[in-house]
Amino acid sequence: MQPQERAMLAFRLTHVCKHYDNGHQALKDINLDIEAGSFVVILGPSGAGKSTLLRSLNGLESIQGGEILFDGVQVVPRNLRHVRSGVAMVFQQFNLVGRLSVMTNVLTGRLARRSWLGSLLHLFRRDDVELATRLLARVGLTERAWQRADKLSGGQQQRVGIARALAQQPKVILADEPVASLDPLATEEVMAMLAAINREDGITVILNLHQVDLAKRFADRVIGVNAGSIVFDGPPAQLDRNALAHIYQREGDAHAQPVPALLAYA
Repeated sequence: MQPQERAMLAFRLTHVCKHYDNGHQALKDINLDIEAGSFVVILGPSGAGKSTLLRSLNGLESIQGGEILFDGVQVVPRNLRHVRSGVAMVFQQFNLVGRLSVMTNVLTGRLARRSWLGSLLHLFRRDDVELATRLLARVGLTERAWQRADKLSGGQQQRVGIARALAQQPKVILADEPVASLDPLATEEVMAMLAAINREDGITVILNLHQVDLAKRFADRVIGVNAGSIVFDGPPAQLDRNALAHIYQREGDAHAQPVPALLAYA
């Protein structure tokens, strides 16, 4: 890979394979280039390998074959501190510490950039607190800064998760079903927030979704995964009836038809 090409890619995946001890092949020979600054949605049925693919990008899932490069650096155990300092994660179930304040939860996003001792003791500098304060203002939670995180609504907790991710000052945000447990209004707020972060900050956003309509509205690229393989890769405008049939066909059904509920999105 040439230096200029490396600078343009967030991730390069080459012949990536992953299997579990029960013999299930979660990822099958995945080859992907993901451009820096893009907004990518991964679609697919439950159990297709979406979460495994996403979590392999920052080493939360180990792979058995192939190679993953983040910003030109191989995603392997010896490089995980470097990788995870540049790749933030937003989770479906928020992963906040409920008994801690909103501010403290956001500040935990700074731990990867502090010394081992500072991380252990949760020592935060004044500039960390100032950054967290700005981020809470950005996600509309200034007045909640010193409230316990578990007292917030689901949408508010996810906004804390986004602020925590931004506190890492990452190059990439990975989001694993970030709106799955949210009501429609909170879903719109969170998706619009991620889109604004991508657009205004130039941060690459890669997220798993089940909602086809959200993928078509927000993504600039959609990757369809089924049975561990990539079956679609293109712009949302190409996400037609046939594409949905390939993405959501049941394993072993060679004559797949799109699920009727999906036809409205084709």
